[in-house]
Amino acid sequence: MRIFVAGATGVIGIRLVPLLLAGGHTVAGMTRSPQGRERLAALGAEAVVCDVFDRVALTEAVTGFRPDAVVHQLTDLPSDPALIPSRGSANARIRTEGTANLIAAARAAEAPRFVAQSIAWRLDGDAHRSIEEHERLVLDTGGVVEIVDE
Repeated sequence: MRIFVAGATGVIGIRLVPLLLAGGHTVAGMTRSPQGRERLAALGAEAVVCDVFDRVALTEAVTGFRPDAVVHQLTDLPSDPALIPSRGSANARIRTEGTANLIAAARAAEAPRFVAQSIAWRLDGDAHRSIEEHERLVLDTGGVVEIVDE
């Protein structure tokens, strides 16, 4: 299976890519940075540097790979949990605009499967609404949302 992993160098993505490769899948891993490209190439994935907010470039990247599945592991969270509240708007943008762009790219590529992670903790206010929007977007496209509860 050909699997496009967006957010492939994040906390979950960097662990998921080797598992997919070991399972015999062909994997394209998307990252935002040249350093991420090097990490993914070292794992054996096809490394793609792309900004999820650049809808045209994202669509070209996904359609060019011709995936059987698109896996959404994108977040914009700091390593220090104490800083999460200060990064809420950036992560909310990934969960809404980024998700919408990735879904559009997956549709353009005619990928039959779309899987996205949600979060394992409760949020309030706008952050909670962005997660609800993220999950609704994914489910509306016939995708799967993985919700890991504490």
